[in-house]
Amino acid sequence: MKDITESRKRVMCLYRVSTTQQVDKIKDDIPMQRIVCREFAERNGWIIIDEKVEKGISGFKVSANDRDAIQDLKEMALKKEFDILLVFMFDRLGRIENETPFVLQWFVEHGVEVWSANEGQQKIESHVDKLMNYIRFWQASGESEKTAIRVKTRMSQMTSEGIFTGGSVPYGYRLVFKGRKNKKGQDVRDLEVNPEQAEVVKTVFKFTVERGYGSYMMASYLNEKGYKTQNNAPFQSNYIIRILKNQIYRGYLKRGDAKSDRIEDLQIISDSDFFKAQDILEQRARKDESKRTVAMTNKGKTLLSGNIYCAHCGCRLATTSYTERYRRKDGSLYEKMSSRYVCYHRSRGLNDCDGASTYIAEKIDRAVISAMRQIFDCISGCPQEEKIHAAYKNMMANNHKLQQKLSCEIQKNTDKLETLRIEIANALTGDSVYSSEDLATAITTLRRKISDAKEQLEALKQEDAAKKAADDSIIPAYKQFKTWAEEFDSAPLDIKKMIASQLFSRIEIGKGYELHLELDETFKTFCEDWTSIQKLTATA
Repeated sequence: MKDITESRKRVMCLYRVSTTQQVDKIKDDIPMQRIVCREFAERNGWIIIDEKVEKGISGFKVSANDRDAIQDLKEMALKKEFDILLVFMFDRLGRIENETPFVLQWFVEHGVEVWSANEGQQKIESHVDKLMNYIRFWQASGESEKTAIRVKTRMSQMTSEGIFTGGSVPYGYRLVFKGRKNKKGQDVRDLEVNPEQAEVVKTVFKFTVERGYGSYMMASYLNEKGYKTQNNAPFQSNYIIRILKNQIYRGYLKRGDAKSDRIEDLQIISDSDFFKAQDILEQRARKDESKRTVAMTNKGKTLLSGNIYCAHCGCRLATTSYTERYRRKDGSLYEKMSSRYVCYHRSRGLNDCDGASTYIAEKIDRAVISAMRQIFDCISGCPQEEKIHAAYKNMMANNHKLQQKLSCEIQKNTDKLETLRIEIANALTGDSVYSSEDLATAITTLRRKISDAKEQLEALKQEDAAKKAADDSIIPAYKQFKTWAEEFDSAPLDIKKMIASQLFSRIEIGKGYELHLELDETFKTFCEDWTSIQKLTATA
């Protein structure tokens, strides 16, 4: 510290800006505060012994207890090392309404004068002073809240407009200059697809949807291939889940409740694959496993691991492995590792299940695969997607004709009702040929007709919406079904497992290896012979 003359008051200055961008570029930045405070001290004959600078410290979000500058000033005040604390404006001390007024009061009570180069001295000599002190920081807190609201609103607006507003760059994208400038005329960067990473994103969705990979399995696969995250770190399970849930891969920017229109240049994943992945994640998150149709993981070596139930007690069967050993006649040892499905509740006596405890997995899997082949054989006689679409279109056309007819009928009866209402006034004055009773009966009849017609019209509209939704979903389902049929025999086990989990809504096994297969409603459309397939017995 500098040597000073005892007759001159010693001053400590405190300068603060909320963001590092304010350090030398806009109003109330550090250089501006320093210049004003130094000039103010010189005019008053004070001497500045030191200056404390806080860069990127929010006076609204950061408590004084966590600000080194405030704590250092308090220590110096206790040692009587300065007489005046000078700031550009009092809100440089902070903007927390239930804290900052007491910070200022603390310095005053410890013999330090608190001055603002713009607002003068703040004294604490009366209740009025204390009240004015509180009101000042209450207003400052309100301004910070208003600023936060304005910033949040603008950020939401920019997101809705399809503008990237900052933060971590999602995996699969990179920032590039595309000629856009901010309000200060500075070049800013926008998102574009990173082709190499985009292929990894497609793999994540493909393996999740088609092969049933869980997040841990997917992360391990990518790490084994040598891929790294955006931060050049190994993939983790939660990172995979964030990728699967991020709407940006459908081409939508999202921030809070704000969402942009689809940006075609940013879309990496189809809506169909994205929503299939969401359904898988949602099912795996369910605590009630009886309502889950997708296995928690895809690690098992059996076709139905996690997706087969006991026909007697309804519980999900577990999968275990065992080694079969015996001596051949020639003395050699035969060993074979096999799997079986186990009714855990039956084997532990946890309920009154009267089914078998264990079932040979290979036997059941072989029967189910055979049934799946029969189901896929139905695709040869299945109507082509154009015919399916045309059939729904004709059905909807008839619906629309009925809607139009009912709308005309409603309008016609509404007009008649209005005429009768006018006639009531004439009846009351004796100028109508109809009695008030006749008019009341006619009005009641018309109202009933209008009500009935509106109910029919609403039912037709709902049927119309349902048919449209079915039409929208039937074509993708048909394509999916056809793809499965063509690729099933050559598909690896993990893909066969995922096909089985989506093709069947439930599979049950009972005594005598009696299997009951429940085909998903969507795919029954393509399998006319389903009833002859759904019940079968697994044989050796």
